[in-house]
Amino acid sequence: MAAWYALADKLLSRLDAETAHGLAIRTLKSGLLPGDRKADPSSLRVTVWGRQLPNPIGLAAGFDKNAEVPDAMLGLGFGLVEIGSVTPRPQDGNPRPRLFRLSEDRGVINRMGFPGQGLEAARSRLATRPRRGFVGVNVGANKDSTDRAADYVTCSVALAPYADYLVCNVSSPNTPGLRNLQGRTELAGLLKRVQDAIANKPVPLLVKIAPDATDEDLDDIVAVCRDLRMDGIIVGNTTLSRPASLRSERRGETGGLSGAPLTTLSTEVLRKTAQRVERQFPLVGCGGVGSGADAYAKIRAGAALVQLYSAMVYDGPPLVRRIKDELAVLLARDGFPSVMDAVGADLG
Repeated sequence: MAAWYALADKLLSRLDAETAHGLAIRTLKSGLLPGDRKADPSSLRVTVWGRQLPNPIGLAAGFDKNAEVPDAMLGLGFGLVEIGSVTPRPQDGNPRPRLFRLSEDRGVINRMGFPGQGLEAARSRLATRPRRGFVGVNVGANKDSTDRAADYVTCSVALAPYADYLVCNVSSPNTPGLRNLQGRTELAGLLKRVQDAIANKPVPLLVKIAPDATDEDLDDIVAVCRDLRMDGIIVGNTTLSRPASLRSERRGETGGLSGAPLTTLSTEVLRKTAQRVERQFPLVGCGGVGSGADAYAKIRAGAALVQLYSAMVYDGPPLVRRIKDELAVLLARDGFPSVMDAVGADLG
């Protein structure tokens, strides 16, 4: 951990987790945080959806819900940044407290419930920023919506002109009934409606799924995505499971668990998804990435890109450079000229 962040972490760790997150957003908006000025090794370059990115390390949705700091996060060295989840109307989300550190386990539990300023706030910020870097937009549904598929369509149509890719998030465990949209019929109907709605605004369309998906769930999800020729799947969101190894007194909190306790599960579900996808489209590995070795394991399991968020709670912005440097060393050790050569190396 960088010395400057070690000092900042002492302050942040004394605050309620959501208050600390708000302070981090304000600090990023101020421009006071040092950026990553070191060039990435050529071995980290990846090409997805016709675009070349300097590295495959991405910021997962959830950190920048309202598109307030995408450029600041790119400046920290991320190869891609995903904002959201964005819902059509502003909503408060679930009652506080709803975000909990599991420090002993390097994990986080959240039951946020898609709090945010809504579509218009995100759209106005994205519309006025210069188009640079690679910024995705994650969309969801309002909790009280009577037609959740229509919510995804509304957000996708409005935000497609400003997104380098779109993500339909059907994987949050904190909006009642949302994961039901992962069922074969429901998912096919939802994604087809979004595809048709943005047909004249071609932008890669992905779906984000839960790491709690069973083998039968994965059969259905991948079949739908292959039939519709989707552009990718993000595997996955937080888990409702609780490993027996958890030590934190907060381990019993309701909500989705992320961070280090999710690493093994999310990577295994990614591998199973990759086996079914058979390289028809790119996969994004998300869940428990806190080191170059974690990122490398997801790449070898089939991910062309990886995303992180929870590990930033503990290691801060310097983590991004450390992961990239560690990943470059691992690629060189195993004789891979680039990330793209290592994708799916463990699938046989």
